Amino acid sequence: MTFFIFLLACCAAASTGVIFKPGPWYESLVKPRFTPPNWLFPVAWTVIYLLLAWAGYRLSLIPGSQLVLALWAAQIALNTLWTPVFFGAHQVLAGMVVITLLWLVVAAMVVLALRLDVITGLILFPYLAWLCVAAALNFSILRNNR
Repeated sequence: MTFFIFLLACCAAASTGVIFKPGPWYESLVKPRFTPPNWLFPVAWTVIYLLLAWAGYRLSLIPGSQLVLALWAAQIALNTLWTPVFFGAHQVLAGMVVITLLWLVVAAMVVLALRLDVITGLILFPYLAWLCVAAALNFSILRNNR
């Protein structure tokens, strides 16, 4: 049952991508060469959200994981916020602030999770790696679309 609560939180975050689609505004932006193809985004986020739910569930079973679980809650809130800020409001700078905070929270979560349980920390690592790509993309869009 606990897994499904974490999965529900991830589905809520994912729903912002359904509501706030990239659309013509995003297509018109100057993007870097390393921009992943459009089909990869939903695939990557589906895998990441499933891994996030699994990691949250595993963390909930570990005594002393309160801080990491608090970071999990903070990252899902920031994750949910980024899409409406960037795609909905077209606020690239504000999106950069949100994704920077998100990256910092996830990095701390990964480090602390690794200390509690190596497997859980490794489960979270693809999320941090994908956020590196997303943050670099956000930064490049900010820089190249003044």
